[in-house]
Amino acid sequence: MFVGTLTFDLLLGDVHSLKEKRSIVRPIVAELQRKYSVCAAEVGNQDLHRRAEIGLAVVSGEAGYVTEILDSCERLVAGRPEVQLLSARRRYHGDDD
Repeated sequence: MFVGTLTFDLLLGDVHSLKEKRSIVRPIVAELQRKYSVCAAEVGNQDLHRRAEIGLAVVSGEAGYVTEILDSCERLVAGRPEVQLLSARRRYHGDDD
């Protein structure tokens, strides 16, 4: 079994309230879940208007598939015009951990 996690640190555009922030972050999380069947959520910077941290995890029997899904998720988030991807941190866990 292989598990991959990915955490995005995002800078949001012209956002002035937490309500506006949610209207940007929720669709990104929902699209990641729908399109790639990953577990995703907003995991940090929840009290800041212009920053967001989204975390996701994927589990598979093949390490290559985990990498492929994480690559696809990173491309999706990086391609969103309403956010700027500041960093993406990956971790892999295997049976040896």
